[in-house]
Parts: sequence; structure tokens; C-alpha cells
Amino acid sequence: MEVQIVLLVILLAVGAIQGIVYGLSLWKTTTIHKLANRFLALILFFFSYRLSVEIFHFFGIGRYDTFYYFFLEMNWVYGALIYFFVRSYTNPNFRWKPAYWVHFIPVFIEIVWSFYIKSQNFYWDGTRESLTWLGYYGYIAWMHYPTMYVVSGALILWYSYKSWNLLKHPILPQGYKLIDGKLNWIKRVVIALAIFSVLFTLTTLIDFLFFDYAFNFFGYPIFIIMAAITYWLGLEGFSRRKDQAFKNTPLLSRDEQQQLDTIAQQLEIVMQEDKLFTDPELTLSMLSRKLNTKPYLLTKTLNTVINKKFSDYVNELRIEEVKRLLSDQKNDNLTLLALAYDAGFNSKASFNRAVKKITGKPPSALK
Repeated sequence: MEVQIVLLVILLAVGAIQGIVYGLSLWKTTTIHKLANRFLALILFFFSYRLSVEIFHFFGIGRYDTFYYFFLEMNWVYGALIYFFVRSYTNPNFRWKPAYWVHFIPVFIEIVWSFYIKSQNFYWDGTRESLTWLGYYGYIAWMHYPTMYVVSGALILWYSYKSWNLLKHPILPQGYKLIDGKLNWIKRVVIALAIFSVLFTLTTLIDFLFFDYAFNFFGYPIFIIMAAITYWLGLEGFSRRKDQAFKNTPLLSRDEQQQLDTIAQQLEIVMQEDKLFTDPELTLSMLSRKLNTKPYLLTKTLNTVINKKFSDYVNELRIEEVKRLLSDQKNDNLTLLALAYDAGFNSKASFNRAVKKITGKPPSALK
């Protein structure tokens, strides 16, 4: 066996083993995200299986058109798994309902159709007349065209879009609050899987249209990318298997909610008009006195209505002020740090930390 094939097999095997090991670990977790972890485990299992099939293929074990590779006929399952992974992760009260099986109808169709097409091998005697019209043209469309991969890519993109909307606007039941930043890794997963789906589909189409399925880029690098994603996805899921994206919040009476909403409106007005955040010495007590309210009520407003800690709330306003100052041409001769001081930051270190935490990027990216 050539050295490059040996290296390829090793890379695929590392990804496959990683997916199986971490998938089993995720399956056995019992946190509030137990069901979500199981959907992620299923994605890992299917990826690991696909990588294993490629490894077996290199050793001459089995063929793609035999019944041996049953789960290869489930390419259309990934989109629904991604969607329910996100849906169950963003809803602490999510429970599986029989009606949800409708999302897996494409998988059932793919399996039934694939086995029908493969069954045509029993009737084929080398002549066109030995097959029915549906069997003949179905075989051509299924076995000689990238039909299943194009449909799979379309389903993944559609469900990734639905998942992204859930992540951007999670609908939380009463009594729960989202913890800042806890969904960021889920967003990375959705983006990575969507991009991989596009790459996989495009390379398949290029391979079919221009190279008659002889393009090595599809056979080698694309599966290395799949192995890398499986490895990374396993690490991401395993490292966060016990995380909780939500925390319980006390239910407020109508009067309490109205009181906190009023404080939030006043806070917004005073911050925008007086720009109190530009005071580097601003504290919660100072702000509560300005609003003529008690500090504990201001803290409660920030936590339950605005959904931010005091420091994060103030620093977000300061960062927006830095952006505004950067857009003003009269400040072109000032350094970024000087503008940060004008916006209320009291040191370079605090500015750097705040920008990195809130935007996920270095301060220079604000320019």
C-alpha cells in the first residue's frame, strides 16, 4: 500500500475513533441537555461510520452498491439531526413528540428508494428490456448521477438555516434565562457543518460534470476534512457535555415586571442622553442614585430584563462609543487607546479584555 494511502487511512481512522468514543460519552450524559447531546452523538456516529466505510474500501472490503453498506443510504438524515440538536439545546423543556418524525420522512424515502434501485440488479440481464421504465431510469438517476448528495446538501443547508434562526432568537419558557455566550459553540457547529455540506456537494458536482467521477479531490481531501470536523466536533461536544445554557430565574408578578421594565427604560434614556458610561469611575451605586432607585432593583433589572451583568452592559456601551468615535473623521489623528479612554475605559488591559469578551475579536478589529 502506498505511503499516502497509509497516511490517509490513519487520518480517517483517528477521526472515526474520536467520533465513536466521544459519541458514546455524549450519549451517556444526564444533564439538562441530555437529548441534545444524543442528537450530536448520532451525528458523530454517522460521520464515523462514513469514514469507516472509506477505510474498509481502501482494504477492498465491501462495495458501495451492495447491501453491506446499509447506513450509506441515510445521507438525508444529517439536516434533521442538526436541527433537532439545536432545537433541543435551545429549549430546556424540549420533549420528543411523534409528530417530529415527519422531518425524517426524506430518510425513509431515501432508504426505500435506494433498496428498490439496488434490487434491479436481480433483474438485470444486460438488456434495457429486462428492467421496468422506473427501474431503468431510476437506476440511472440514482447510481450515475449525484442525486442523493445534492439532495443531502440541500437538506443540510435548509435545516442549518432553521437552526440558525433558533440560535439567533431562542424561545425560552418562563422561568429560564439564557447564559451569555453559551450558544456560541453551537453556532460554530452549525456554520461548520453547513460549509462542509456546500464543499461536499460542490466537489461532487465538479467530479460528476467535469471528471466523470475520477477527480481525486473528492476522494481524498474531502474525507480528510470530514475526519477533521468529526475530531473537532467530538472535542467541542465532549468538553461541553455538562454545560448548561440556561439558568432558572424567579417568576415575577405583573407589578414587579412593570417596575423593572420602567427602570430599564429609564436606564436606557439616561445612558444615551447623559453618557454616564464614559465615566471610568462609574459604579452600580452611582448609577442607581442617578435613577433614584435601589441598587438591588437595578441589578435585578439588568439580570432579568436586559439580561446582562452591570460590567458587560457598561462595557458594551463603551465599545459602541469607540466605534462611533472611530467613524468620526476628526478623530483620525487619535490612537485607538485614546478613544477607548474617551469612551470610559480606564486602562489598556480592561479595554482589551472587554473587547475580546464581548466581540470575540482583538481591539484592532474595531477599526
